[in-house]
Amino acid sequence: MSEAIRLRITEIFFSLQGEAKTAGLPTVFVRLTGCPLRCQYCDTAYAFQGGEWFSIEEIIEEVEKYDTQYVTVTGGEPLAQKNCLPLLVQLCDLGYQVSLETSGSISIEHVDTRVSRVMDIKTPDSGECEKNLLDNIGFLSAEDQVKFVICSESDYEWSKQILRDYTFPEGCEILFSPSAQQLKPTDLADWILRDQLPVRFQVQLHKILWADEPGR
Repeated sequence: MSEAIRLRITEIFFSLQGEAKTAGLPTVFVRLTGCPLRCQYCDTAYAFQGGEWFSIEEIIEEVEKYDTQYVTVTGGEPLAQKNCLPLLVQLCDLGYQVSLETSGSISIEHVDTRVSRVMDIKTPDSGECEKNLLDNIGFLSAEDQVKFVICSESDYEWSKQILRDYTFPEGCEILFSPSAQQLKPTDLADWILRDQLPVRFQVQLHKILWADEPGR
């Protein structure tokens, strides 16, 4: 049955996870093509279109070439393709530790609960703040993480207000990341310490190691 299930894929590659709770771990990345958002800081615009069609079996064959238990499904926006959901199920069934990187603009309600969801909440300076589907907060669990990419001090203050206005599940980590080339990491770190925020500061490891090389 699954042989008929296909997804448009931009790339499948092996690298170190650059962010979230598995940062630094060797991981296979499955990058799906397409995204309904156009964030001004996006570094994967090459995944907006193009790509090649893969069956789920072909995707899994590529994943199995690498000796790791960690798989990240990303984009673009992976949930823009409905067949992302059965792909996630099959990867979990095979025993992989699966994470999903999603923009937060599409419902995560039906994502397999074994998947660790890393969900963005878009700040005003992203240019796509109005696309946030904040109902998704109600579907988060302790295994998930929420990421704010912060471009300015006003973004930081806005993000603090979101943390005051919404209740996140206990154990669900909140990640604050400086937008590369737009906000000094030390500024964001200083603000977090000044305000004693219960968030995890993170920078993107892969950008430190490989700069703007796609597929790393």
